Amino acid sequence: MKTLPEVQAVAADTSGLQVIYEDNHLLVVNKPAGLATMGALPHVPTALDLARQYIAHRYNKPGAVYLGVVSRLDSAVSGVLIFARTSKAAARLSAQFRDRTTRKTYLALTSQPPEQPAALIECWLRRDEERYLTVVARPNEPGAQHSSLEYRMLGQGRSHSLLAITPHSGRKHQIRAQMQTLNIPILGDRKYGSDTAFPNGIALHALSLQFRHPVLPELLTISTLPPTPWPAWALAAIGQEFSLTPVTRLPLPG
Repeated sequence: MKTLPEVQAVAADTSGLQVIYEDNHLLVVNKPAGLATMGALPHVPTALDLARQYIAHRYNKPGAVYLGVVSRLDSAVSGVLIFARTSKAAARLSAQFRDRTTRKTYLALTSQPPEQPAALIECWLRRDEERYLTVVARPNEPGAQHSSLEYRMLGQGRSHSLLAITPHSGRKHQIRAQMQTLNIPILGDRKYGSDTAFPNGIALHALSLQFRHPVLPELLTISTLPPTPWPAWALAAIGQEFSLTPVTRLPLPG
């Protein structure tokens, strides 16, 4: 494994954002639930705003700070969120997300266990813009998009079940809508059928993101554990299932 001096993993806390990783091309943060990625109401801070403030302060940049948004997390969702620090990195990362060559792993808590401990779930979804929802659709319905994800049940507490979820498509609210179709809505997700409260946001967390570095010949996996509202038994099960370090860097062949 190469050690590159321009790359550093950090754990600085910047106004609600924990910076997990940064280099000359990338900034990766642990976004808390309740914070929009971008595009919030006027005077309401977003993850993009706070990340720009962090870069401006850390590198003493007096002017506007460029950060490219290449992927988003819903405001109610916590976890790994990546920004590009250059336009070249933004273009190359956007292509990876568009071509589905990245790999995301999410964690979810539900009130009930799924009927099967593991499954591939495929369906068609469309946006209902009047209700700001993603809903199940027929294949030939206008706006319908094929959607696919895999899940595995990792454990069960006294009243909750823990799932690891890998989406194979990137539809808006896809995981939330597909969990509802299985009659196991995510805790706290009242928009998608949950009647169980969750302390902050909803119990959906972006655990890890794997992608090719946009400039360096490396495959990066960046991970972060769920926040403290998640129960201790779930955090223990996650630790047993995944060998998590904040950043894993592997050289690509060639």
